[in-house]
Amino acid sequence: MEGAVKRREILMFLLLAFVIWPFVAVAVVGGYGFIVWMYQLVAGPPGPPPV
Repeated sequence: MEGAVKRREILMFLLLAFVIWPFVAVAVVGGYGFIVWMYQLVAGPPGPPPV
């Protein structure tokens, strides 16, 4: 019984480490980029203030 539990725990770790967390990281960075892009569409691009 103990071997089956340890095997399942290792498989869960591998799933989290190499499938779920990379997907979450890409989604967070992509979401942030999208938010910045939408903000710049409304507020205008960054730059020096007009003189």
